[in-house]
Amino acid sequence: MVEYDLIVIGGGSGGLTAASGAASMGAKVALIDDQPGLGGDCLHFGCVPSKAFITAAKEVHAVYKGAAEFGLTVSGDVLFERAIERVKEAIDEIQEIDSDERFESLGVDIYRGKGAFKDEHTITIDGENPIKGKRIVISTGSRPNVPPINGVENVSFITNETIFNLDYLPKSVVFIGGGPVGLELAQSLSRFGSDVTVIETSQSVFKKEDHEIIPIVTKALEKELTFVFEADVTGISEQNGHKVVTYKVNGEEKTIESEAIMMSTGRKPNTDKLNLEAAGVNENKGYITVNESLQTNKSHIYAIGDVNGAFPFTHGAGMEGKLIVQNAVFGLKRKVNYGNVPWVTYTEPEVFHLGLTEQEAKEKHGEEIRVFKVGTDDVDRFIAERKKDGLVKVITDKKGHILGAHAVGEDSGSWMQEIVFAKEHGHKIGDISTVIHPYPTKGAILNQAADMYWREKLFDGWLPKVSEKYIKWVR
Repeated sequence: MVEYDLIVIGGGSGGLTAASGAASMGAKVALIDDQPGLGGDCLHFGCVPSKAFITAAKEVHAVYKGAAEFGLTVSGDVLFERAIERVKEAIDEIQEIDSDERFESLGVDIYRGKGAFKDEHTITIDGENPIKGKRIVISTGSRPNVPPINGVENVSFITNETIFNLDYLPKSVVFIGGGPVGLELAQSLSRFGSDVTVIETSQSVFKKEDHEIIPIVTKALEKELTFVFEADVTGISEQNGHKVVTYKVNGEEKTIESEAIMMSTGRKPNTDKLNLEAAGVNENKGYITVNESLQTNKSHIYAIGDVNGAFPFTHGAGMEGKLIVQNAVFGLKRKVNYGNVPWVTYTEPEVFHLGLTEQEAKEKHGEEIRVFKVGTDDVDRFIAERKKDGLVKVITDKKGHILGAHAVGEDSGSWMQEIVFAKEHGHKIGDISTVIHPYPTKGAILNQAADMYWREKLFDGWLPKVSEKYIKWVR
């Protein structure tokens, strides 16, 4: 039986980071993956294809919007198949970077198949070929959650794993669930020409965002999508070639017909085939329980990425993968910290999230927090581009240390990165005031938020009284 210093199960972002990092440090590493190519959900079904899809839809939308505003006429039909081709081209190009050959050249042994525990140190591949590891990392990701809706087993539907296999543009689509990824895809389909309805059980979408961000992005999306809130889907069926979704709102049963149904009802961890019981690894509803060092109850077994349920984003898994190299390979006890890790929802406008919301900050730090808000309608670049329906909101403690930062606006995921650096390195919001931004840029909105801090600190306190006396008597 081959023995390894580290076995990694799953070839997504976290697993690849852990495997390559450990191998580069001299560890003997095995990587087990059951997909045709490395890269995981992010490359094949998530981040990469969705952003290629979103960009294509945005370009189509810009054509129609520009034509309407400037008196031009647009003719012809959208070549939806070209959008799908662009998605596959992007996947293929990045797949070359995440090739087996590259990781093998780093010293990683790659095994194809499903990995499962035989005991707490032994892993089998497709039930055979056991290998042994001193330490093991579980990084098997997640898959679309399909709720037990009446009739679901008899009706075909789309998920984020199948949408990019479409060979035609559905005339109408009903999204069951309004999660962030679903909304990105819903807006894109609408821009290609589909009539899109989103059925959501809650009162709103973007429930994890700050309360002042939610209405702005919702209002923008309502121009392109139809929302049905506080609705429970009770059944789906197929009648006369159309999909029929039955749902209840305020106790009243309603139906809606569409050409396609998209399941956007969250994710579930890929842990059911791992035979965790054989290793004695604890889990909760499929998610593997880990401590702050990403260790399971078996100290030599770690879990990163979607399977631990802590921070289900690709960049979060990559960060955890780097931490694993330190902890699993070198035996350190570094703790993971998600407080300085942002996320972005790539609708238009984009939604940026870092740290605590205002409500969370009040619960944790009391009423002495400070909030600085700047609308995009107060920033010259946004005014010039006619992108005035946006907001930046920075939450600090009473001394100006950044607790959270949130934004909604075009490309906010790009121009908010400056505050990620500031928070990561312990800078106060006021420090951004001294950073010179070229005029006019969108990032200047953070300058203005920082200037608000100084105006409040300098001009609402004792300094104006002292300076007034100084000017009067000395100058």
